[in-house]
Amino acid sequence: MNVLVVEDDVELTQFIQKGLLSEGIGVSLAFDGVIGRSMVNEHRFDVVILDVNLPGMNGFDLCRFIKQNWPAIPVIMLTALGSLENKVLGFEAGADDYLSKPFAFKELLFRLKALARRHPSRAPRPKRLELLDLAIETDSHKVWRAGQRIELTAREYALLEYLMLNQGKVINRVDLLENVWDVHFNTNTNVVDVYVNYLRRKIDRFEPRLLHTVFGVGYMIGAEP
Repeated sequence: MNVLVVEDDVELTQFIQKGLLSEGIGVSLAFDGVIGRSMVNEHRFDVVILDVNLPGMNGFDLCRFIKQNWPAIPVIMLTALGSLENKVLGFEAGADDYLSKPFAFKELLFRLKALARRHPSRAPRPKRLELLDLAIETDSHKVWRAGQRIELTAREYALLEYLMLNQGKVINRVDLLENVWDVHFNTNTNVVDVYVNYLRRKIDRFEPRLLHTVFGVGYMIGAEP
């Protein structure tokens, strides 16, 4: 599970991050609403935990933005504004749950897991993904390039599908570890680089090359780097 916490209280975000990581849950942090909006645009999250009083863009507006663009992403409003009026505003903005501060971490965890169970997927995967002469069928995991069938291992396929779902975007190694290998902690492993090379030998033996390295950042798949 990948969770985005949008909260400007550094101590509280560190407390939540530590607790979620101890449960094997991936955590990303944003300290203002504008950064939170940008991260939701660029990454895939299973749940968003959202404060109301945020610099840049308040939590109600950010919740509306999330629900307008990704209605299946569950949102937990987490705020000191615990009055009935504010809860109504939060639910009207599209929040799925509302937890008032101060709170017990176990309650937050139970609510988060309950939301994730009710929303197992934000949106169905498209059945076919295409980029120039590269095509994959997500149901059968079949891959073609230049009209030729490409045989991939299960992990190579998972890596390719994730890149294709995010084609044109630069994906860093941590993001790939979390979403392809389900590793939610910092690691010095070079497994991402190894599998990108495996994939490149199969996909990019044709022209033009589609799998690009963005040095110091990560990888992307697209017609141009």
